[in-house]
Amino acid sequence: MDVLSSRLLVRTDDLAASTAWWRDTLGLSVAREYGAEGVATGVAFFCGGVLVEFSGHGSDPAGLVLWLQVPDVMVESDRLIQADVAHDGRPERMPWGLIEWWIRSPEGVRLVLVEIPKDHPLRSRRVLE
Repeated sequence: MDVLSSRLLVRTDDLAASTAWWRDTLGLSVAREYGAEGVATGVAFFCGGVLVEFSGHGSDPAGLVLWLQVPDVMVESDRLIQADVAHDGRPERMPWGLIEWWIRSPEGVRLVLVEIPKDHPLRSRRVLE
């Protein structure tokens, strides 16, 4: 299979609320918006090498988890807690060495914010090349 691009599609019952949360609260940048006759029916956000696209055609998180690597999980957790984002506890270093923090979007999508510590094997030059 030759994958030329990819995106994660999330269906939502409230496109305006979803757009506000992912853009304004989480802080993702809009890649594109689309619709018909001046009415937005979808918006896609830049999310690292993946687009996360929302379509106003009903919600169904169906076990979806979005893994987001960030430079500093503590900074993001402090900011998102202030914004009243639903979350599970506080960030913690896991037995496999990553620092993780779990949150939920208004649509019920589970997100894990991940920081890769400087001493973790994923930071080795060989893995990053």
